[in-house]
Amino acid sequence: MHPHSPTIWARLHQPRYLRGGWPWRAALYLLSSVALGLVTLVTLVLLAVAGGVLTVVVVGLPLLLALVLTGVPLASVERRRLRLIDSEPLADPHREPDRTGLTAWLRTRLQERATWRELGYAVLFAFLLWPLEALVVGSALLMCGGLLATPVLMAFDGEEARVLKMWMVHSWPGALGTALAGLLLLPVLAYPLGAIAAGRAALTRFLLASPAGELSSQLNELSSSRLRIVDAFEAERRRIERDLHDGAQQRLVALSMTLGLARLDAPQGPLGALLTKAQDEAATALVEIRELIRGIHPQVLTDRGLMAAVEDLADRATIPVDVDVELPDRPPEAIETAVYFAVSEALANVAKHSGASRATVRGRLEAGHLMVEVEDDGGGGADTGSGTGLLGVADRLSVLNGRLLVSSPPGGPTLFRLRVPLR
Repeated sequence: MHPHSPTIWARLHQPRYLRGGWPWRAALYLLSSVALGLVTLVTLVLLAVAGGVLTVVVVGLPLLLALVLTGVPLASVERRRLRLIDSEPLADPHREPDRTGLTAWLRTRLQERATWRELGYAVLFAFLLWPLEALVVGSALLMCGGLLATPVLMAFDGEEARVLKMWMVHSWPGALGTALAGLLLLPVLAYPLGAIAAGRAALTRFLLASPAGELSSQLNELSSSRLRIVDAFEAERRRIERDLHDGAQQRLVALSMTLGLARLDAPQGPLGALLTKAQDEAATALVEIRELIRGIHPQVLTDRGLMAAVEDLADRATIPVDVDVELPDRPPEAIETAVYFAVSEALANVAKHSGASRATVRGRLEAGHLMVEVEDDGGGGADTGSGTGLLGVADRLSVLNGRLLVSSPPGGPTLFRLRVPLR
């Protein structure tokens, strides 16, 4: 755990523990655990009973499947709830399905050990952990609340009040003293409650963490080095593009103009024909170098961003392409470049292999991710493993922690979905 990541266990050893919000965080963590545990218990019992009874008529099978997957949403909530008293995030051990659709998602989840480990956690949580937490929190609240409520009980009765059903108070000074004792007991109980919350959080982290543990500093450094390599590659790509644009292209333009002027001064005959041919070759080379520059790094992507670059791809496509890309802000440059070339490769495959008459490109920002889809009405059958193009796109996106999902059943349609986190 990073030394700068505060946890309630670290705060318990500091004098300022009671002056901060950590006691309230511990209380909220334990109370929310009771509520969540009760919901989990009811859900598990209902799914088990209904699924078992209705299995004979097949309807119960989806319920039993839902029972097996109960731990997945519970673990997701627990990872978020853990942030109340532990700022170190607990990594999600699940991986993204290789294909889109519910069937692919279910197959992936049922094959993961994390799913079954989370189911075991759900059972333990529902039948053991939250009742213990309810007992602890209830006892603390009952003790402090009973002492603090003594003057109220005294006011209702007028002569005496029973404190926690253990002893009687017969005077107002005794009632007020008892309430004061309850008030002083609150900060005293804050420490054991904080320790219990810290132990509960440690148990959650132990049970829900992946078997290999969370990302270590070495893996973080590896990810950082991969990003640095990508940045260096993009910088070199831009340098080559700039040198070609400002150097070789300008020289070819000057050569073409010089040959044109020479044609005007040259007499008709073999020399004029050679100058005409040379000028045509220079013009062809100029077109080719412009295409090469666009392939290395398109200027429209640098100047106007991903939306304009995708529209430019659609304009140059051999089939009609509808573009529906809405991005309020420009993504980071590395993401823009990777997504641009991914869309370019997808549209190239649509034009070459799909037999489609129309394609659509959609782009949105969703929950901190850039989502881009390329869909066509062709014959389907695309596969990321059948060629180097899509495989290279997938590898390039993986460096940015992105994913390429392909859904292409025989008969179509084909859907390329890119999902790249912005952070």
